[in-house]
Amino acid sequence: MIMFTSVLFALIGLGLAGFGAWLAVLGGSWYYVLAGLAFLVTAILLSRHRSSALTVYAVFIVATLGWALWEVGFDWWQLGPRGGVVILLGLWLLLPSIRKPLGFTSPTGHVYRASGWPLGIAVVLSIAVALYSMTQDPLDMAGTLPTTVANATPALGGNVPDGEWHQYGRTQYGQRYSPLAQITTANVSDLKEAWRYQTGDVKLPDDVGETTYQVTPLKIGETLYVCTPHNWAIAIDAATGKEKWKFDSNSGMNPDRQHQTCRGVSYYKDAAAAPGSACASRVYLPTSDARLIALDAENGQVCTGFADQGTLHLESGMRYQPAGYYYSTSPPVITGNKIIIGGAVNDNYSTQEQSGVIRAFDVNTGALIWNWDSGNPDVTTPLPEGQHYTTNSPNSWSVFSYDEALGLVYIPLGNQVPDQLGMGRSENVEKFSSSIVALDINSGQLRWVRQTVHHDLWDMDVPAQPVLLDIEGRPALVGPTKQGDLYVLDRRTGEPIIPVKEIPAPSGAIPEDFTAPTQPISDLTFSPPPLTDKNMWGVSMFDQLACRIAFERLRYEGRYTPPSLEGSLIYPGNFGTFNWGSVAVDPEKQLMFGMPTYLAFTSQLVPRDQIPPKGQDEKGSEQGLNRNDGAPYGVLMGPFLGPLGIPCQAPPWGYVAGVDLKTGETAYKHRNGTVYDMTPLPLPFKVGVPGIGGPMITKGGVAFLGAAVDNYLRAYDLATGRELWKGRLPAGGQSTPMTYSTQDGTQYVVIVAGGHGSVGTKPGDSIIAYTLPK
Repeated sequence: MIMFTSVLFALIGLGLAGFGAWLAVLGGSWYYVLAGLAFLVTAILLSRHRSSALTVYAVFIVATLGWALWEVGFDWWQLGPRGGVVILLGLWLLLPSIRKPLGFTSPTGHVYRASGWPLGIAVVLSIAVALYSMTQDPLDMAGTLPTTVANATPALGGNVPDGEWHQYGRTQYGQRYSPLAQITTANVSDLKEAWRYQTGDVKLPDDVGETTYQVTPLKIGETLYVCTPHNWAIAIDAATGKEKWKFDSNSGMNPDRQHQTCRGVSYYKDAAAAPGSACASRVYLPTSDARLIALDAENGQVCTGFADQGTLHLESGMRYQPAGYYYSTSPPVITGNKIIIGGAVNDNYSTQEQSGVIRAFDVNTGALIWNWDSGNPDVTTPLPEGQHYTTNSPNSWSVFSYDEALGLVYIPLGNQVPDQLGMGRSENVEKFSSSIVALDINSGQLRWVRQTVHHDLWDMDVPAQPVLLDIEGRPALVGPTKQGDLYVLDRRTGEPIIPVKEIPAPSGAIPEDFTAPTQPISDLTFSPPPLTDKNMWGVSMFDQLACRIAFERLRYEGRYTPPSLEGSLIYPGNFGTFNWGSVAVDPEKQLMFGMPTYLAFTSQLVPRDQIPPKGQDEKGSEQGLNRNDGAPYGVLMGPFLGPLGIPCQAPPWGYVAGVDLKTGETAYKHRNGTVYDMTPLPLPFKVGVPGIGGPMITKGGVAFLGAAVDNYLRAYDLATGRELWKGRLPAGGQSTPMTYSTQDGTQYVVIVAGGHGSVGTKPGDSIIAYTLPK
């Protein structure tokens, strides 16, 4: 045992010293070099049966403890990797089979045995610190949002009955707020499953990786309307979960699609139609092969009077039409006689892709009313026959909101493809990329623009539906961004309500490109502090060391480090601090609830001559090698992961947070979610995990959120952010929950559990409703 232990310690010491020296040369911590020497000295002393081996290792444990506390304080999740292996090996050395043979015999024959007390004390001290740190969370922000009502009769957007959910964010304002109050903080823990419906649309072997189920159901009358990843539309009885009808759009499969998903359908009731007549009420289904289909809401039959026999072809007017590169994953908005829609354009595929044009069509006939092309923004009259929209202009793949009284529709815009290459962008592209724009509903003319990133080289699309509410009587818009800023603007003018300033940004783009000297940042931000060597993580000191080396090898100068040939660290990454799930607001109390997520990504430009030919079975993805056909560089992208496939940055990776929008102050920020479904063993450790999806708030003071990569729907106290209840889901809940009531007054909470391709949660096809016991 002594010899085995000596060899083990020597191997560990050589590894730590060698790789630690590499880290030190790169400018990182010297701890691992010193740790390697400590292991080597211990190994030599063990091989000679010297009792001083235990003393040396005891000193090393105490030094490691001091170093770890200096780096991260009493944060158990960061102390554990630093000390876990060290303490386990200390306990190993205390085993009688190791300890007793150590020592020496004097010339007089007296045997001096090794004392385990110094090492035992060091181990006990470290364990005590570990146990104490488990009771602490230095990164938690505890607080309470005000519970006083600031506006007892707030504008909710439209005339939606309290028990219904008519649009993606419930109303045209996108608040994700329900005035129902049957479920409260006092009784939400009693929620039970009421019904479960399975769509039958499951992930297929030939699907692209990003096959995800992100839909938020609509509830009109006594019916729920949903879509599925492969673009089926389904009507479900709201009280029983029984299917009423199903329509398959037959959108087919295409390996070049980066996304195979549907976030929702749109509902329209024709006030001029005779009651009971065909297509008097309609459901509009966007598809992944760039169509918009009108269906009779009563029976799912195609409304042939709309567009081309019920189908609007969204690729009309595009100069280039590569199959699979353009589609609509988000529901259009309908206001007056107009249905307004954008489209997703594949990131980093080609310099010859479809346009990001926003178009308004006649909701009854499908005739084009206006088009706003960010590459040609001044001409909004319908595109003449034979002309084309601007190739690769910034697009909007997320959800719009609108204010009918102001006559404005609010569009979150993305970037021009290729996203990481800024050469040759036009003046208009530079102006509108990664911005929120307000367009006139009737003409499509620009009323204002607020840019959130200048000369975007990071795919920092504005990903989320802008949320509208009145803050202290002022018409406001809350715009969440990937970089963590929340823009709180006067929605009439786009001027900030909460201040926005410009801060210096890193320079040093590739010679063909440039960077903006400054970048905007809102005073209300969840942008994280810059990463350092100390923030690197792993389940052990070994993969943590590997992550530290990887960190030091990447180019990183903080937020907005430009992409580079050697590889750059992008943090926050393009997964976003906020994404399409947006945030939820309580318009009465003027509060916000959201889920900031923190994952670093890497971005490495690849010269054209180093990009291999496309593989026969290669499928579309936003991660890995993105080819940028026609551009001088492709880009290699992905999350910053360690050797074991877990994030290199220390947790938490996900929070829930509450903000008082009247003051712009964040009241609380708590770790959200466990590693239960991230590890081979179902461990319920509340680390704070990544997620994608959106929250919902009710008047009962409860916020609901799935989204996290463990498969649960959770309920939180809106005032404190504390978890009140959770329901186990059969698959990933990366969608936004909603709530409604039926004719008998019963309130239900519904979430779709179908999983998410890029975050690796379990796929499925379930729609689950919860309610209080009767």
